Amino acid sequence: MKDKPFAITLDVGSSLANKTGSWRTERPVYLDLLPPCNNACPAGENVQRWLFHAEEGRYEEAWRQLMLDNPFPAIMGRVCYRPCETACNRGQLDESVGINSVERFLGDEAIRRKWTVKVTTPPTGKRVLVVGAGPSGLSTAYHLTLLGHAVTIRDSGAEPGGMMRYGIPAYRLPRDVLDAEVQRILDLGVTLENGRNVTDVVAAMRDEEFDAVFLAVGAHIGRRADIPAGDSARILDAVTLLRGMAGGEQPMLGRRVVVYGGGNTAMDAARTARRLGATDAVVVYRRTRERMPAHDIEVEEALAEGVRMRWLSTIARAGSGTVTVEKMRLDETGFPQSTGEFEELGADSVVLALGQQADLSLLAGVADIERDGADAGTVKVSAGMMTGHPGIFAGGDMIPSERTVTVAIGHGKRAARNIDAWLRGAEYTPAPKPALASYDQLNTWYYSDAPVTVRPTLEVARRVSTFDEVVGGLDESTALFEARRCLSCGNCFECDNCLGVCPDNAVLKLGPGQRYEFDYDYCKGCGICAAECPCGAIEMRPEEA
Repeated sequence: MKDKPFAITLDVGSSLANKTGSWRTERPVYLDLLPPCNNACPAGENVQRWLFHAEEGRYEEAWRQLMLDNPFPAIMGRVCYRPCETACNRGQLDESVGINSVERFLGDEAIRRKWTVKVTTPPTGKRVLVVGAGPSGLSTAYHLTLLGHAVTIRDSGAEPGGMMRYGIPAYRLPRDVLDAEVQRILDLGVTLENGRNVTDVVAAMRDEEFDAVFLAVGAHIGRRADIPAGDSARILDAVTLLRGMAGGEQPMLGRRVVVYGGGNTAMDAARTARRLGATDAVVVYRRTRERMPAHDIEVEEALAEGVRMRWLSTIARAGSGTVTVEKMRLDETGFPQSTGEFEELGADSVVLALGQQADLSLLAGVADIERDGADAGTVKVSAGMMTGHPGIFAGGDMIPSERTVTVAIGHGKRAARNIDAWLRGAEYTPAPKPALASYDQLNTWYYSDAPVTVRPTLEVARRVSTFDEVVGGLDESTALFEARRCLSCGNCFECDNCLGVCPDNAVLKLGPGQRYEFDYDYCKGCGICAAECPCGAIEMRPEEA
């Protein structure tokens, strides 16, 4: 006779015998921290989010996520100075993620594939005048239009783009790229009026019944210096030089060009001079390289193209064919002081790159718009970017800030949100920021070494003889690789690590895109999940008494 099958039945229906929740002194909690790249972006991009889509090959979805904050990814992928990469946690592991290069790839893909944005918000009936068609004005117009408002842009220039067109040389920003991204904004229904000067902003707002105005007049006026000069000395400012190049003019600078200044505009002027045939282009700056306001990448590219640097120097006099340079020294506060030591340099022309300021003449007679800065070259605005005159807002080069395209684009988005709230009789309140995801919260042993992808560059010989674009872009394979270098700092990317290491099966997977949750009845608080989370998205918190 065969033995009967052996079975044991446990009745746990009304028992907590198998539950471990009462063992805990602390519990794991999923977090959503602020990635340092997001925090550092002046345009307010959700960098980590669009990189997540890009690393899955969902390029259009990544681009659309980008476009929620920044309408110029192809432009920013070329001219942004990459504060996101400076802040990137991966830089402490090997090299920062090439965020900017992936952004450029997405922007170029959008132009190539003709991706567009649609307005889905019903018209509000409100009309907004934007003065200035530079990055800040265009960004404001873009976001306001998506919010349902009718926007008119007026600009004194012959073509839109502001300093993107008239201040950034074509070898850094090809004009077909600029035109494509500007046209995408205009195609939303934005009215652009080029060659239109606004001489009285209050009258324009009142007489034409605009409900609000955003002032985004770029810094197109070059600052001059009181340099003793002979009648035959050829002196011009960098803004005029670069603006002339955008209009197709090629000034005769001669073979020996001295550029006076230490900012990014000075680098652009010197590099432009080399392309115009200067065999000797020298940048004269009165402080050291460490105190130079130009970004390192600009200085490095200028040096690679044969531009010479004369630090701790100032121009004392300019004559016919020469300039007299005085050597300087820095005092204990870092301020340059005269040494009385002079030297002559050969110079067929001198280009002044000493900074720019905006033309604020359209505010003449407007008493409630207060000027700012030592030279009253900017205007004061509230936290909501409104001037002292109700309904008149300002941003970009018109307010105190770093003067970059990225910052200006961010001003445009912030201004649009504040203008929209004001038009609706409300006040815009930004969402609170979560805690920052730091490098020490990551478990980097899960990540293998992956050096940053280097973008191709034009050989030096061709750079100085042509205005072709110097820095190339990534292709699909390299862009995908670069996006996948992201560590997803502080935010779950569904790697299943917590699910796999939990000894109590207390982690529940909720489905694609839904991430996980803890079953605290079975979690005993061992902390293995938090210790093994690659991106630091789990925190152990004490149990409440």
